[in-house]
Amino acid sequence: MINHERLAEIFKKLVMIDSVSRQEAGISEVICRMLTPLNPDIHVDDAGLKTGSDTGNLIVRIAGDTDGPPLMLNAHMDTVEPGRGVVPELSEGVFISKGDTILGADDKSGIAIILEALQVIRENRLPHGPIDLVFTICEEIGLLGAKNLDYNLIQAPFGYALDTSGTEAFINRAPAANHFEIQVYGRDAHAGADPEQGINAIVLASQAIANLPLGRIDDETTCNIGVFEASGTTNIVPRHVRIKGEVRSHDEAKLARVTESITSAFDAAVTEYHRQHDCHDALPYLDISVHKDFSATHIPEDHPVVTLARQAGHALGRQIAIKRSGGGSDANVFFENGIITGVIGTGMTDVHSTRESIRLDDMIKTAELLVEIIQNHVRQGSFSRT
Repeated sequence: MINHERLAEIFKKLVMIDSVSRQEAGISEVICRMLTPLNPDIHVDDAGLKTGSDTGNLIVRIAGDTDGPPLMLNAHMDTVEPGRGVVPELSEGVFISKGDTILGADDKSGIAIILEALQVIRENRLPHGPIDLVFTICEEIGLLGAKNLDYNLIQAPFGYALDTSGTEAFINRAPAANHFEIQVYGRDAHAGADPEQGINAIVLASQAIANLPLGRIDDETTCNIGVFEASGTTNIVPRHVRIKGEVRSHDEAKLARVTESITSAFDAAVTEYHRQHDCHDALPYLDISVHKDFSATHIPEDHPVVTLARQAGHALGRQIAIKRSGGGSDANVFFENGIITGVIGTGMTDVHSTRESIRLDDMIKTAELLVEIIQNHVRQGSFSRT
């Protein structure tokens, strides 16, 4: 039932619309026009004012044949850079960009699949319940759209985010994450004439980092430092360093322990400097900020959102594998706000790079799965938000 050519055209049209984070108004307007035949109830919330975007999250209610609680479908509208002037090419069934930009399959493949699935439902007059569509802004810069979403506009107890790679997997577990920023303050001095008067912030930060657990700590936990910034010149002892990183874990206790080990390592480096040099002033010192980026998701395998996907796969002759992910998505934030959200894939590969690609056949497979899920939802009945 999926119209292959139409799905390809929808995807091409979407990726050619510039929509880097905080500039999603153009694609939001196009999505609204594409949904017009479905007589949607459309809302744009005020998340744009809170995030600095030129629009808010797009929340669309599609009426159903029944009065049960809606099913939520989600994809995000923003892309990373370089995401301007995308020229998609389709070669041997694979979409790529011209090569100097990303493609934007993350996550415009999800949007295209949702739009095509709804077209198929309408054209074939297939039964369906109410559907809440949630197209978010600013996902790529910290899930900011989902974090500032007006949840009063959503009635769905559960749903699906189309925002990962594999097409025959369902992600029911994703980690929690802490972000940290640590600033180390030393003392500047002339590096040739008076180096003894300086306190090298780079050295202090490096001593702390050398004692940190980084990379994959265990099968549930990772840690990364992604930013190390120091400004100055070679003839000045550096007085300031800024470090930014993250810790992720499926276990909240491990998340707390690893985060604490990081801050403790920097405290220890500064304390040891004071001990060795018998410092009597405030220098060196630290400014440490830690914040929870998102909570973990853990959906039981007998939850309706899982069984619907498995049953849909079975009807199509596929086996949907239940998997754990190391990444975060809007689904984490929805879960935190009481909407049980699993993640299904669209086939996107090499995202966030100019090598990004996606097979049209993979998008077709997910569109087929989504049509079956929507029909199963109305067959299976109503469920309460938990």
